[in-house]
This record gives sequence, C-alpha cells and structure tokens, in this order.
Amino acid sequence: MYTARRKIQKDKDAEPTEFEESVAQSFFDLENTNQELKSDLKDLYINSAVQIDVSGNRKAVVVHVPYRLRKAFRKIHVRLVRELEKKFSGKDVILIATRRIVRPPKKGSAAQRPRSRTLTSVHDAMLEDVVYPAEIVGKRIRYRIDGSKIIKIFLDPKERNNTEYKLETFSGVYRKLSGKDVVFEYPMTEA
Repeated sequence: MYTARRKIQKDKDAEPTEFEESVAQSFFDLENTNQELKSDLKDLYINSAVQIDVSGNRKAVVVHVPYRLRKAFRKIHVRLVRELEKKFSGKDVILIATRRIVRPPKKGSAAQRPRSRTLTSVHDAMLEDVVYPAEIVGKRIRYRIDGSKIIKIFLDPKERNNTEYKLETFSGVYRKLSGKDVVFEYPMTEA
C-alpha cells in the first residue's frame, strides 16, 4: 500500500481530483528518486493542490500542506519547489499551510476564538507563506479616492534573485486566495 495515494490526505475522506493525484504522484516520485530529499519527504503529505491562472499565459500550482507539517516543509522548501517546478515545467509552485478561519462568537457567548483563527490573521499568515523564502520587511495600505485600497508589500532585497521573477505570480495567487489586491516591491536602498 506504499503508493502516491499516501502523499495526499484530504479532509472527511474526500476523493482527490486528477490534478491533486498528479501532484501527489510527483511528491512520491521525488521521494523515491531524489536522495537528498528522500529522508525529509518520508513523513510529509499534502492536503490539496490547485492550479491557478496568473496574468497572461502563466500558471501557478498552489499546494496546501497541513499546518502541523509546515515547519518540516519550510526546511526543504527551496529544494522542493525547485524540483516540483522542473516536474510542472513553466508553472510556479507555491506551498501554503492549511489554516482555518473561525467566525466571531455570538453576542453573550462565553466562548472566545483564538486570535490566530481570525480572518485578518489567517490572511497575513497566508501572505507570509506565499512569499516564502523571502521575508516581508514592510507593508503599506493605500486608499484610493474611489474607496478601493491597494496593499504594497516590501520584500527583503536579499532574496531578490530568487523571487523577482515570481512577483506577478505572488500577487495573482494571493488575490485568488484572499480577494485582496497586493503589489510586491523591494525597498529602495540608499547608496
């Protein structure tokens, strides 16, 4: 029973889609063929995978991983994404931890929801996941006259070489997941 099916575990025993099975198969193949990732990938699995159309003809593969395993995935993030992008040629791969948003408690209820389950907190954490391995060093919200707002995110310039070509993908994926418009930039450095 050691197959690619072990690499994807969905909630409530739902059947994985064809695309999710192909992503799980590529995880399985990486575990069996890539010696440097073999031991790290042994106990890891994914929750789901979605293909998102980003601007123009670019596509992105968004892989949702269990929240509990996010630290293990972060350790091998750069190598894993590089290998998965080879398998899905021409598509950017983004790993995101699965988080749950809980509604605010009813009036008069003694139950409190954890701060980490609020919509704002989940969207901020999702933003951090999308841009990983780059770090967010600044954030500005610009309100336009027509009432719309645009969020400017400043990324760490040290990771510029690894992430600059993916900025369009980052904003497209985040817009699809949260519905918020985001622009990614690098802060200007004084010479």
